[in-house]
Amino acid sequence: MIAGLSKAINQYLAPLLSLTSILLILFAFLAPTVMLEGKVALLTVGPSTSLTQPGSSGSIDGPSVFLGPLGSCTRRNLASSINCTLPAINPTYDLSVLPGSAPDLLSAPTATTPAFIAVSIAFTFFFLLLFTLTAFRSKMGKAGAFFDKPVVQRSTAWIGLFGFMIGLTSFLVLRMWFGKSVEDFNKAILKGGQSSPQLVADLSNGFTMIYVAYAFYAIPLVSSLAKLHVTSTGKA
Repeated sequence: MIAGLSKAINQYLAPLLSLTSILLILFAFLAPTVMLEGKVALLTVGPSTSLTQPGSSGSIDGPSVFLGPLGSCTRRNLASSINCTLPAINPTYDLSVLPGSAPDLLSAPTATTPAFIAVSIAFTFFFLLLFTLTAFRSKMGKAGAFFDKPVVQRSTAWIGLFGFMIGLTSFLVLRMWFGKSVEDFNKAILKGGQSSPQLVADLSNGFTMIYVAYAFYAIPLVSSLAKLHVTSTGKA
């Protein structure tokens, strides 16, 4: 029974989780400029009285901004259509819908951060491909012997580890960057009191998708590293 469970996890669950992780990472990376505009972002600025009038319901109509790694999307009010900037590795955020009195504290991270994320996605894709092929090598006949070679197992583990470390580190940098931006923006609104624009900045659901993605990614990566460890121990 335990052997069957182990086989099911390595052959079916781990590749499925790896596929899910790369899709979630892609969604968070491409949103909101390429896809899921207005639905997924790393940071949002929206209308609210929660800072200028503490204790109020907070829900009002007004401008909104959705920021992501590759650019931003905006809308002037809830009834307006959403307009997005062209995606770029070194984006310039469009904050023109915000009132002139809004704090000018929201800026894009350095171009290297999105570039590193793109590199990590490439590593993750190759890891998904190689891990899936090594997982199903027993069903591939003679061709499966190639994926049973130690060098292929080792390369798969290293590619997966590079993709995981580069991607997670890059998104953690974005989390710290945007977290500081949110803190500074809201502090400036609070400092202005009731004369400040009725806005509030928040970290958004893009980071939740990233946390889930890398939690899923860790399972096939640990499986690949475990197989590598067993192979090296057997030789020793």
